[in-house]
Amino acid sequence: MAPRRPPRRSAGGTIAGVIGGFAALGVVLIVVLSAMSSHRTTVDTGGSGVTASGRGSGSGAPQNVTRSTATNSKLYTSGALNSVSCHLPALDQTSDSMRRFMNDLSDCLDSTWKAQFGKIGMSFAPPNRVFWLSPGSSPCGQYPAPGSSAFYCPANNTMYVGLKHVIETSGGESVAHFAVFARVIAHEYGHHVQDRAGILLYGDRLMDQSDPLGRAEASRRIELQAQCFAGEFLGANRTSLPLDQEQYTALVVDVQGRGDERQPADKRDHGSGKHYAGWVVRGIRTQSLSVCNTWTAPPSAVS
Repeated sequence: MAPRRPPRRSAGGTIAGVIGGFAALGVVLIVVLSAMSSHRTTVDTGGSGVTASGRGSGSGAPQNVTRSTATNSKLYTSGALNSVSCHLPALDQTSDSMRRFMNDLSDCLDSTWKAQFGKIGMSFAPPNRVFWLSPGSSPCGQYPAPGSSAFYCPANNTMYVGLKHVIETSGGESVAHFAVFARVIAHEYGHHVQDRAGILLYGDRLMDQSDPLGRAEASRRIELQAQCFAGEFLGANRTSLPLDQEQYTALVVDVQGRGDERQPADKRDHGSGKHYAGWVVRGIRTQSLSVCNTWTAPPSAVS
């Protein structure tokens, strides 16, 4: 039997619709991300290059994982993420602008999550980055995939993001709403965090052992936790980058519109619009990784 291709984890596809009603989702938040003086990657326009800012091939991630790896991860005891002083460049429609934005944001994420793992005495290597302009392939499959602009491949610990595709699949979102695009990168980075902690491997193994409905629920728990981790990062930096009411609303509208409630039950692998937005908002508003434990949440909270 041929080995199973490592599953890619994505931040959600094209916006499916807009759902109103934000009063219950929280107050105005101010979020800022900034560039740290760490590794920069380059864009390979042919889609084949990977710049190694991580170790790749799963090194450093636990391999002997159990349910407790996900339900009782040390990450949940590490408290709030540290705020870092990030200053993102202005974002416009050009690929060069998006590349600079993604690199600076990724540098910030590297610094933030390395410090968080250090709090609990766990080693951490940042992910690799591929910011592509042309179609290509990864150990997790070809890109672009229909409706998706970004994914994380655990086989080589790499985030793949399309410099133009991330705008094209946003439903015509204005680049002025930088928080929408920052959430995409922070979500994919969340999958790398899960990978480093062994949570992603546990989830993937659970998917191998489950029936179609069980596989879909396990996938939703993975994806919604990555949403919460993204929210934790954004919330931790609320005092440096202005996520005003307009930015916050744009972000919430975007993630609500990416819900999969219209899909057949066995294809619902990311979560409803309500929960896809709700878990990122939970992370933004509550600064503690303990609130991101989707693995002990009731099924009704990850539907």
